[in-house]
Amino acid sequence: MLSELSSAAKVVGVKQSKKVIRDGGAKQVFIAADAERRITDPIRALCEQHNVEVTGVSSMKQLGEAVGIAVGAAVVAVTE
Repeated sequence: MLSELSSAAKVVGVKQSKKVIRDGGAKQVFIAADAERRITDPIRALCEQHNVEVTGVSSMKQLGEAVGIAVGAAVVAVTE
């Protein structure tokens, strides 16, 4: 699934992901295992509240590369 992220409709980052999860537009959320828990725990809780599937990714670097950005990403939400 990670390889499909580059072509999927998505938002990258914590703030944008929170918004799309709250608005009901997130289909799946990817969270990097090496991101700070104080950042990712609220996202996990929000996903649980809104019944959004969460998939763990080993690193922020790997998640950033999967979405085609030059920096790491803690959270990516797929919207379609």
